[in-house]
Amino acid sequence: MFLENTVNNNEKTGWIEVICGSMFSGKTEELIRRLRRAQFAKQKVEIFKPSFDTRYDDTNIVSHNANEIPSTPVEAAASIMLLADGCDVVGIDEAQFFDDEIVHVCNELANRGVRVIVAGLDMDYKGKPFGPMPFLMATAEYVTKVHAVCTRTGNLANYSFRKVSNDQQRLLGEADSYEPLSRAAFYKAMNAKKTKE
Repeated sequence: MFLENTVNNNEKTGWIEVICGSMFSGKTEELIRRLRRAQFAKQKVEIFKPSFDTRYDDTNIVSHNANEIPSTPVEAAASIMLLADGCDVVGIDEAQFFDDEIVHVCNELANRGVRVIVAGLDMDYKGKPFGPMPFLMATAEYVTKVHAVCTRTGNLANYSFRKVSNDQQRLLGEADSYEPLSRAAFYKAMNAKKTKE
């Protein structure tokens, strides 16, 4: 369960929150929920996403169930530092797609007193740690791992199985390309895919 920071309200302290999990686990939904609460509290909020992620919208962050919130698309993590000046809260979606500089950016913002909320896939389609996510999780004060439901077993799913043939690590897709699977179902599917190839 996520706990709010309640230490010494007279001192402005920042921190990092990471929301991670597989495809279809509700990461973006949870990010939007937290950001909307901050906006409701009249905090200055800036939200960012990778510029190439135009699956649902060119600028808005949109969850799989169509909730959305305005954001600023950026090419590289370093741009966030320039655009987030004077913010209370910074939200970042699809953090796994950013360059490694995202770790420095998040830590620098937190050190300046900003609440940084980051959402992203913790593992890629091969079940390996994805990009800068392990480093963000290691330096974050709060890590929330959300789960999907396995489409084959009904158990908790924390793997994103790629159903299409494509070896690029970065492949945007939906239910036609990815399927959330439990550990056992994922490794069974991966072995079946290798046998077929």
